[in-house]
Order: sequence, then C-alpha cells, then structure tokens
Amino acid sequence: MITGSQHLERAKRHDHRRLLRPPPRLGAVAGLDAEDQKIITLARSARARTGAAEGAAVRDETGRTYAAATVALPSLRLSALRLAVAMAVSSGAQKLEAAALVSEAELDPGDLAVVRDIGPDATVYLAAPDGTVRRTLTA
Repeated sequence: MITGSQHLERAKRHDHRRLLRPPPRLGAVAGLDAEDQKIITLARSARARTGAAEGAAVRDETGRTYAAATVALPSLRLSALRLAVAMAVSSGAQKLEAAALVSEAELDPGDLAVVRDIGPDATVYLAAPDGTVRRTLTA
C-alpha cells in the first residue's frame, strides 16, 4: 500500500520530469527566436480568424504586440500591415522592433514604407499562410 507521503513524492518527481522537457512548439520556424515566432503566429491567427487575404503583427520597443487583418469595406481599404502599424502608433508606440506579414502575395512597397516610418531598423518577416518565412527584410 502506498502512503500519502509516497504518493506525494511520486507526484513531485513526475512534475519535475515534465518541467525538464521543452514545451512543444507547434508551427515553429527554425532560426527564429520566440518573440519573432510570436508575431508570425499572431499574424497567422488574425488572418485565419477573419478569413482575410493578409494577417500582420508588429512588436514595439516595449515588447507589446499588435495584430491585424486586411480591412476591405466599400468605403475603407487597409492592408493588414498598415493597420497593425496604425494600431501600435495609436497605442503610443514610439518605435517598432519587428513586423510580420502573412500573405500569399508579395510585400507591397507602401507597407514597407509605413513600417520604416516608425521602425527604420525593424526586421520584417514575409511569411506564407503556413507560417514558413519566405523573406526577411530590414525596413
């Protein structure tokens, strides 16, 4: 018969082994740090949630992230990246560290210009819908 203290000791050993295992990283892209992977994941999620052509996310100088999808209304059209930058600026961001665009299309030069306005040395990731990074640019 196992005593209460033996059961507790086994549970502690089990929890300790679980903590030593690295967590699974679903959809992780080799060579990207966790923060860059996060903005790609956020961009993918924004695109998937709305069924939009594009999803984008940006990270500001404090580490805050902003995600957006393409807006295509009769009276308003915004790319996902321009909207994500606008959200960051309207929330008080002073500088962008990184941006990610998830799209089947190529990066619009106007989108890159918007990122440059607030993040002249920001890294910009252009990713396919599955999260595979197709291009990496410096704004």
